[in-house]
Amino acid sequence: MASPAAARSPVSSGASPIQRLSTFKNPSSLGGATATALDSLASDPIFSAFLSSSFSSTSFSSAALSSGFPASTAEKLHHAIRLLENQLRSEVLSRHDDLLSQLSSLHHADHALSTLRSALSSLQSSVRRLRSELSDPRRSVAAKTAQLSNLHRTTELLSHSIRALRLSRKLRDLMASDAERLDLAKAAQLHFEILGLCEEYDLAGVDAVDDEMKWVRETGDLLRSEAMKVLERGMEGLNQAEVGTGLQVFYNLGELKATVEQVVNKYKGLGAKSVSGALDMKAISGGGGGFGPGGIRGSGTPHVGGGAKAREALWQRLGNCMDQLHSIAVAVWHLQRVLSKKRDPFTHVLLLDEVIQEGDSMLTDRVWEAITKAFASQMKSAFTASSFVKEIFTMGYPKLYSMIENLLERISHDTDVKGVLPAINSSGKQQIVSAVEIFQNAFLAHCLSRLSDLVNSVFPMSSRGSVPSKEQISRIISRIQEEIEAVQMDARLTLLVLREIGKVLILLAERAEYQISTGPESRQVSGPATPAQLKNFTLCQHLQDVHTRISSMLKGMPSIAADVLSASLGAIYGVACDSVTSLFQAMLDRLESCTLQIHDQNFGVLGMDAAMDNNASPYMEELQKCILHFRSEFLSRLLPSRNSTAPGTENICTRLVQSMASRVLVFFIRHASLVRPLSESGKLRMARDMAEVELAVGQNLFPVEQLGAPYRALRAFRPLIFLETSQLASSPLLQDLPPNVVLHHLYTRAPEELQSPLQRNKLTPLQYSLWLDSQWEDQIWKGIKATLDDYAANVRSRGDKEFSPVYPLMLQLGTSLTEKVQTSSKS
Repeated sequence: MASPAAARSPVSSGASPIQRLSTFKNPSSLGGATATALDSLASDPIFSAFLSSSFSSTSFSSAALSSGFPASTAEKLHHAIRLLENQLRSEVLSRHDDLLSQLSSLHHADHALSTLRSALSSLQSSVRRLRSELSDPRRSVAAKTAQLSNLHRTTELLSHSIRALRLSRKLRDLMASDAERLDLAKAAQLHFEILGLCEEYDLAGVDAVDDEMKWVRETGDLLRSEAMKVLERGMEGLNQAEVGTGLQVFYNLGELKATVEQVVNKYKGLGAKSVSGALDMKAISGGGGGFGPGGIRGSGTPHVGGGAKAREALWQRLGNCMDQLHSIAVAVWHLQRVLSKKRDPFTHVLLLDEVIQEGDSMLTDRVWEAITKAFASQMKSAFTASSFVKEIFTMGYPKLYSMIENLLERISHDTDVKGVLPAINSSGKQQIVSAVEIFQNAFLAHCLSRLSDLVNSVFPMSSRGSVPSKEQISRIISRIQEEIEAVQMDARLTLLVLREIGKVLILLAERAEYQISTGPESRQVSGPATPAQLKNFTLCQHLQDVHTRISSMLKGMPSIAADVLSASLGAIYGVACDSVTSLFQAMLDRLESCTLQIHDQNFGVLGMDAAMDNNASPYMEELQKCILHFRSEFLSRLLPSRNSTAPGTENICTRLVQSMASRVLVFFIRHASLVRPLSESGKLRMARDMAEVELAVGQNLFPVEQLGAPYRALRAFRPLIFLETSQLASSPLLQDLPPNVVLHHLYTRAPEELQSPLQRNKLTPLQYSLWLDSQWEDQIWKGIKATLDDYAANVRSRGDKEFSPVYPLMLQLGTSLTEKVQTSSKS
């Protein structure tokens, strides 16, 4: 539908756009007014809708009709159309030259397209002609190429087939030679190459090759069989050459790893079978579950009359099993040894690297692990399921362990080659030893039970007053010796048994301690020996016998054996001492009380009558009577006779007597040095008392020459008391005397004003003696020094300038002697 504006236009609608554009005389005069009108259209609410991208003419027309002023709206639309046409004319006139230029370019482009169309048509015709000319040669070339490819494949197939047949002919010639001269390794190499050709080049389907491959496969089976025979023969005979030949054959066949694994699995099975067969009670019985003599019941217990036979058969079969396990371990080690040394002559590949990859266990470890697992399983089953086998292996555990140890020693000895790993390492050895640990524990428990029962029967808890006889104690010692001798061939087992013996000795000590009498009658020393004392004497001698004889058993053993029983023997020794210690202490107290009577004697009397009196002092006579009484009533029952005592053996009571004798001498010298005053005649009397005490102790208690320092002190103190005071400082006798003895003696040469610590502190001789027992020499010197300081203070307070000659001597000797004692004790 033509717009009204178009109807009113002075230019006809059929005129061209150029003609219509030429009717505008002044386009610039219209531009400003039109631009303003266009801006008003854009802001008009009616015409702005036409600028929206979602404008719908249907919606606009419906809205105009429904507004009630359609005519007004139509007039506005016509007016807007005229404004737009004027704007278009203005744009065309302003760009008239550009439009003409573009129209010329279109004309040239149309001409170029026409030329191109003709060229393309010519090119298409040329391509169609070329295609028709080349299609036949192409088909011919493709056919010839396919023919050439088929010929090439056929030629290769024929070439590889001919090579396979030639190799097969060589293999036939090689296999046709004598069996002794047959080169199995070369034959295996040919066999491997033939199979490789057939598989790589797919020769299956070639009749000649297929016919030949049947024989080649049969030959391969024959080679495997012969190589396995050579390998097994070499492993059994430990022949490296034969084992190397067999391994080389399987390497050439490409089956080395699989074959070695097969051999290892075979030996694993042989080991397990050997172990299970050794403990097969039906086989041991000699034929199933027979009910005749020697037959085995379902519980694994032999019938009456068959125990000894079955026991002997079990040990024999176990010995055979150990021989078989030795052969298996050595054979596999031999195989591993050859694998670790042999290399392929062409590729120089180590055969062991082909069999064992990084992280894999060695062949010997695999086989030994399987053997130990089977052995442990069978031993556990035998322990729980067969009381007969359990009893045999428990009672005969030393024999069982020695068989295992002998097996390990044989394997270690036979596989001890420099540069080659042994067949069994320490972990492997421990594994098989652990397999029989249940029998070891049972054996040790049985050993402890036997010995404990014997001790309990000798020392019953229900009867405290009974004392075992010497024969009963000897039976305990003999049983202990038997237990040690049963295992003495093995150091490890000996230590285990010694630990159990140590427990028994502790029990023995506890039971003996329970039997010791501890009442007042066990400590009396004035009368004859009481029954309680005689009982304690017997217990002491029994325990001494146990201690001595068991200690002598340990002399030929390593020092660790003595360490194991050290605590137990110490307990025996302690109880033996406890049984008589109270008596010895009572005797020593009595002898010390006699010695203390020295302070009741008058050693300060003057005159020749006192000097010529050869009678012993009353206290010394009482001391001698006590020592003689102790010897006859007590020590003669405790101390062994010289003929019954082996050289170098020291009795427990002998040690106690030696200690008591030393104490008597030390105590006598101490209190002899405390005697004050001491005249010249008193010195002679003191010297006689020293000789008497030396004689009494030496004849009735212990040889004084063997007492050491106490005897030297006694011998030195006797001449010391006769020396002049000026001679004391340089006397060599001081070296054998304790410093406090020398200093205490010097008080007898000092004036009354210089009091001794005994006098200064108003102590009794017994109290002062107890204090001296609890102090070191430096503390005793401090007490003496205090008396010297008091004396010096008294002298100075009187205004005197001279001291007694003893005072500076005591200061000098006290300082030097105590320093020497401290230096010697530190060193």
